[in-house]
Amino acid sequence: MGTKQLLKVESNGKWEQGLKTSISIRDFQPFIIDEPENLGGTDEGPNPVELVLGALSSCTSVMIAMIAKEQKFSYQQAEFKNNGVLDLQGLMGVEGVSPHFQTVSFDVMIKTDETEERVAKLKESVEKRCPVMNLLVDAGVKVESNWIKK
Repeated sequence: MGTKQLLKVESNGKWEQGLKTSISIRDFQPFIIDEPENLGGTDEGPNPVELVLGALSSCTSVMIAMIAKEQKFSYQQAEFKNNGVLDLQGLMGVEGVSPHFQTVSFDVMIKTDETEERVAKLKESVEKRCPVMNLLVDAGVKVESNWIKK
């Protein structure tokens, strides 16, 4: 193992009202995170767990691009569809019920002329190295991923 190459990332948040928070990252425009009305919010933005699923898609997309270059894997398109299931009892403080995702289903549709074997090799490398995927898996979330060659 070589010398550590640490990357520090930051965000800033400011509670606005109710369940709404404004988040700032680097020099980008601040964005709102909120809850849907049925959970007590005003539905002015995605909620935190929706952003985790979005982070899973975007992190996987980045890793596909990086690893495809390393593996000389050619693809024309990658699309993602995912969903996660939470037990709201955990959010409400019920003892013994985890507040994070119970399960996540994650589909990757990749348009490529590569063989199924090469797609499987790419999948293995991406899932091994994707920080968001590993965050979920290391938390004990059952992640079911399906890679579909188009």
